[in-house]
Amino acid sequence: MAKSQFSLLLCLSIVVGFGFLSGSWAKETVGIYELNKGNFSVKFTNWGATIMSLVVPDKHGKLADVVLGYDRVMGYKNDSVYFGAIVGRVANRIAGAQFTLDGKHYKLVANEGKNMLHGGSKGFSDVIWEVKKHINKGPAPRIVFAYSSFDGEEGFPGNLSVTVSYTLLEDNQLDIIMKAKALNKATPVNLAQHTYWNLGGHDSNGVGVIFASHYTPVDGKLIPTGKVVSVKGTPYDFLEPHAINSKMDKLPNGYDINYALNGSLSHKMRTAAIVYDKKSGRKMELLTNQLGVQFYTGNYLNGVKGKHGAVYQAHAGLCFETQGFPDAVNHPNFPSQIVRPGHTYKHHMLFKFSTH
Repeated sequence: MAKSQFSLLLCLSIVVGFGFLSGSWAKETVGIYELNKGNFSVKFTNWGATIMSLVVPDKHGKLADVVLGYDRVMGYKNDSVYFGAIVGRVANRIAGAQFTLDGKHYKLVANEGKNMLHGGSKGFSDVIWEVKKHINKGPAPRIVFAYSSFDGEEGFPGNLSVTVSYTLLEDNQLDIIMKAKALNKATPVNLAQHTYWNLGGHDSNGVGVIFASHYTPVDGKLIPTGKVVSVKGTPYDFLEPHAINSKMDKLPNGYDINYALNGSLSHKMRTAAIVYDKKSGRKMELLTNQLGVQFYTGNYLNGVKGKHGAVYQAHAGLCFETQGFPDAVNHPNFPSQIVRPGHTYKHHMLFKFSTH
């Protein structure tokens, strides 16, 4: 073997080996997977453990996809708005792309000015996940994705083993469980599911309720100030159902804020939000064990070319990203998102779809 050939082979071996160790799952290919239960169906790709579509009937039985996104996987590879993806290692923003943990300072990869958004320039939404299980039959069709995040990925400490399971249950319910285990170092973990919903099939914002009496205000860069304040008398008050866009003109761009969900500071399942579309009769109820939910009205969608020739503009979809409080690593008064070796982070979401 010539020296040049040997060198090339060695380089390829190093690249492939590093790809596996770094968590990129080099042996995995990117594909599309489906779960069906009656006339309820969901499509996924293992690029970002992403929800590509979710089809449910309206009050007349007519089926429609209620998820914004792309027709092909390539769209998700080139995506910059996180359509349908799992975002992490830490969702939302980290001020200054840095934090201190156990006396050690960590500098992260900044990808939104000086701050980090949704895990950095290559967060969990931009990697290939391993398909651990795919069972599209029986009473509870299920798919499980796994990702191995390496020590130092985007600046975060420690190796992290992550799984996300999506399961279809009775009565048009989608159950989502995200788990993460810190293997050798303490690390912040705050995963989020970033689907953009439109129950009218891309032509309605609907009526909403958010079960939160308080929210965490932000500065001009959308970084939390550290305060937790009442929604009373503000455009953020969704304790009583009303049209989502009815108070939007009182905000600079639309909603992009974390709500502190009602209930004790325990990780018990409770209702976070309900959205209803009058025209189609579709209703979506979201339950979670998380303490917060980021409500985002797609403010920065600007001519995004989506499914079937659709062009998405601002406010074309709604995101309900259940989560821990944003930038918790830099706010000691916020509930901690630190996961230590021997402990498991568990994030549970349950979507219930119905009509009336």
